[in-house]
Amino acid sequence: MKLTFIGADHEVTGSCHYLEACGKHILVDYGMEQGVKVFETAPLPVQENMIDYVLLTHAHIDHSGMLPLLYARGFRGQVLMTDATADLCSIMLRDCAHIQMQEAEWRNRKAKRHEKMEPHDPVYTMEDADGIIARIVPCHYDAVIDLCEGVKIRFTDIGHLLGSSSIEVWVNEEGQKKKIVFSGDIGNKNQPLIKDPKLTREADYVVMESTYGNRIHSMDKPDYVTELARILSDTFAKGGNVVIPSFAVGRTQEMLYFLRKIKADRLVEDFPDFPVYVDSPLAVEATGIFNKNIYNCFDEEAMELVRQGINPLQFPGLHLSITSDESIMINFDETPKVILSASGMCDAGRVRHHLKHNLWRPECTILFVGYQAVGTLGRIIVDGTDEVKLFGETISVRARIAKLAGMSGHADKNGLLEWIGGFEKKPQRVFVVHGEDSICEEFRDCLEREYGFTASAPYSGSRYDLLTNTCEYAAKPVLLKKRRKAGDIFDRLLAAGQRLLNVIRKNEGGTNKDLAKFADQINSLCDKWDRD
Repeated sequence: MKLTFIGADHEVTGSCHYLEACGKHILVDYGMEQGVKVFETAPLPVQENMIDYVLLTHAHIDHSGMLPLLYARGFRGQVLMTDATADLCSIMLRDCAHIQMQEAEWRNRKAKRHEKMEPHDPVYTMEDADGIIARIVPCHYDAVIDLCEGVKIRFTDIGHLLGSSSIEVWVNEEGQKKKIVFSGDIGNKNQPLIKDPKLTREADYVVMESTYGNRIHSMDKPDYVTELARILSDTFAKGGNVVIPSFAVGRTQEMLYFLRKIKADRLVEDFPDFPVYVDSPLAVEATGIFNKNIYNCFDEEAMELVRQGINPLQFPGLHLSITSDESIMINFDETPKVILSASGMCDAGRVRHHLKHNLWRPECTILFVGYQAVGTLGRIIVDGTDEVKLFGETISVRARIAKLAGMSGHADKNGLLEWIGGFEKKPQRVFVVHGEDSICEEFRDCLEREYGFTASAPYSGSRYDLLTNTCEYAAKPVLLKKRRKAGDIFDRLLAAGQRLLNVIRKNEGGTNKDLAKFADQINSLCDKWDRD
């Protein structure tokens, strides 16, 4: 029973943990790295095709985004997640594959113009995304599931995103029983739409996030509606637009919830009929999934509106932009408006076009409503840059740059402490992950010195024996060096070769006739591709 830390260790993105138990290879999350990477990420301890199960805490790309690559490299196991997460992943992973393929196409066109003929390959393709989506197994909240002999799991609402969960894993191995709880991303309390995080009572080991482990959100409940209404009034009075870079899944729906209330209560008195554009096909699809999961996932405040026959995410003046032509026309309309567009960190997607058209206009407002990772365009703008480069053109930043303070789907330090304090008995060890380097250390120290927990903040590659509660290998931080991208096509070829070898081993004991046929097929393939 061994736990190895792979991704989002002393960093915030690319979550991945590897659990070896009862002869099975299990991953918890397999996320994409975003923003600036500081440390090297350890490779998986086994080949991708040897993984039996993936357990997914939620659909955000920094937890799910590399699942299609797992499939491309031979994984054919099951991916278990909640029902709502399964719905979201079915659109988000396809969208991510589309972005990967678009970026590769753009890089290849650019390489041709500069007479650089080395091809760029996408990290993964739409076929890979469809392949992994077909492996998804939706699960209900709170149901105990027999994963395999000796392993049971349960998904518990953690209040971070529609369908998000902590995952309880019970393991019975070598006559010993241990329970490991993976927190996933712990939600902020009193969020619009979705429920508050649910506590878990028992665990031997806890793997928990620490994104805001050194920060306290406002002690008073922020009045986002009033603040947003004031920003809209001020900007519209100057004839400008309010551009909101917003994550397509989660944050966009929260903003729609606020905007519906602003319109219903006529809080922007001089511009009561202002138009709102959701310019993101993914956000439009995600909003449909939110509506589908109203009865399982919405909190009491949102449900009260539903009981009154009011859809919390719809209102007059809402326009859904799907096609590229519809997106382009938004910036030809001079009416002051709200533009909600992805990506939330401004590193991709249609929002970059809206920034190009609005950043240089002093009458406009760019309103940030989510976390901006170091190194992203959003973070650069929030930090006060005077100009940015978009589509090869230098754009001056003259618009007002604003933030909705405290707008976060992550629990703050108090919320994290409340969640870990919900365990009736202190776990044998708490592993602190998913936080920037200094924050992981600081939160670990807080748990140990102030609250009496045994806590560790492992670096990528560290391995623990959970039967004996000992560290078998304490990895040291390795600063990132230049390396081949994860989707390098030669890596895929090596992975395919390893899968073939595993298939050969599994056929040991087959009939001589079948084995001879298999050998002939392999030799024929080798004859075709042998370059000696």
